[in-house]
Amino acid sequence: MSSQSYDLILRHCRLLRSPDALESVDVGIQAGKIMAIAPHLEATAQQELDMQGQLVSPPFVESHIHLDSALTAGEPRWNESGTLFEGIEIWRDRKQSLTLEDVKQRAIATLKQQAMQGVLFVRSHADVSETNLTALQALLAVREEVQDWITLQVVAFPQDGIYGNPQNQALMEEALKLGVDVVGGIPHYELTREDGVRSVQQVFEWAQQYDRLIDIHCDEIDDDQSRFLEVVAAYAIRTGLGSRVTASHTTAFGSYNNAYAYKLMGFLQRAQLNFIANPLINITLQGRTDTYPKRRGVTRVKELWQQGLNVSLGHDCVQDPWYSLGTGNMLDVAFMAVHVCQMTGMGEIDACYDMVTWQGAKTLGLGDQYGVEVGKPANLIVLAASDRYDAIRRRASVRYVISQGRLLVEMEPTKMIWHR
Repeated sequence: MSSQSYDLILRHCRLLRSPDALESVDVGIQAGKIMAIAPHLEATAQQELDMQGQLVSPPFVESHIHLDSALTAGEPRWNESGTLFEGIEIWRDRKQSLTLEDVKQRAIATLKQQAMQGVLFVRSHADVSETNLTALQALLAVREEVQDWITLQVVAFPQDGIYGNPQNQALMEEALKLGVDVVGGIPHYELTREDGVRSVQQVFEWAQQYDRLIDIHCDEIDDDQSRFLEVVAAYAIRTGLGSRVTASHTTAFGSYNNAYAYKLMGFLQRAQLNFIANPLINITLQGRTDTYPKRRGVTRVKELWQQGLNVSLGHDCVQDPWYSLGTGNMLDVAFMAVHVCQMTGMGEIDACYDMVTWQGAKTLGLGDQYGVEVGKPANLIVLAASDRYDAIRRRASVRYVISQGRLLVEMEPTKMIWHR
């Protein structure tokens, strides 16, 4: 009889160990780490859970969300046009009344909502366009407060542009000094194209000076002449920072003529950028000025994936001035991507699952901190599903969430009775 003992053993797992490996195993966890994976562990544990052949997966990764504005839908008014720009105007009014406690309470409530649905890694943008940096300071405080159960990255995001107001450049620098994880930008919303190009250059300079990752809201507009993605790619090539650089949204890429898009794709392969699409929001906000046919409003997710570039998916908004819906469920995001990106082949559906797991982890630069492997932190989820396809098809419920080796969430199955 083995004398080996663990804190926790997960029995009879259908483990999605990598995108290409599905195994029937037990998983042993000790001191917050995965210590053993085997067809059967001859060991005891303080706690054992029988997975009954359910899917065990690395946790979901939320690549792109705005926690500072989450849960504010209807405050101070509803976005009746449904456009990006009305949302920006509403948020400009709402953020005048922000307090640290207001932002912290909503952010933590949203993170709990996400964690209950299997999300354990989150990248949130923080608007740094208001003088007191209230949203930023609140999210930095939240990052520390929740670190024992969820990992939060904070992006310094100049919602009104780095050069949109005289103080914004200084506010960005202050945010970097306060310790944000990522430097952001929004070149298509600067006052001129020249300002947009200058803002991209500035973002890269800050990233090098402060050793930060980059995540730029890039070409989030229907204008086929909004071409800052080529600028981001050029700076990534020249600096060699490609794997540390993310282009979020890039919705205009879906409106470029194919000749230009084909040329650009070659530059993107050289640059090796990360891309984030937010299909729930992109399809909602974009194409609002079109009559028919209406554009889908999403970047070329399928083509980027086919070219081997790293693409991940985000929620972007949960009940805020831009999107009054949303629950934080990343399977909803993947499900929408399957449809709007026309990724309905079996390999393509699996790829959409990967975009909210492994590929999101790559975008966030998680490295060895992510994945279900011996020696790695014990962060994993259990889904009432048999495989990736089944999980997305049914938006399978999350039965268990294990965070840093401890049981964080357990969901009791709902009961349904058929009467006839």
